[in-house]
Amino acid sequence: MTDRTAGVTWIGGLGDGSGTINQVGSGAFGPLPVTWPSRAESSDGRTSPEELLAAAWASCFSMALAHGLGQAGSPPARLETTATVTFEPGVGIVRGSIHVVGTVPGLDQDGFAAHAGAAKEGCPVSKALAGIPDVALEARLT
Repeated sequence: MTDRTAGVTWIGGLGDGSGTINQVGSGAFGPLPVTWPSRAESSDGRTSPEELLAAAWASCFSMALAHGLGQAGSPPARLETTATVTFEPGVGIVRGSIHVVGTVPGLDQDGFAAHAGAAKEGCPVSKALAGIPDVALEARLT
């Protein structure tokens, strides 16, 4: 079992304040600025919780898909994954999507789509985001 940590400092109110994701346990990135407008309107070079969720989801999904393909004897040569998380102020996260393009020697489109569907359902971040009402998956071989 592993724990992952991140720390944020927030100064001011929601609308007029700002925050900094100033530490992550791994030291892999930071500091990252975050504001309410960067979450609800234009990013203007700042991140948002939803952007970080999308990054986590894309990487988790890619790992799950690579694992499933490898276990089935068809390891991928390359996977390009984009995840999108849509936030609506006053409502929350209303939509999510995963788009993956893969190069998998010896696998047909139907097989790739089936493995992608299993990865979408099985990756831990997908499970954590199970409350999103509308989730789409597009999987395509090159």
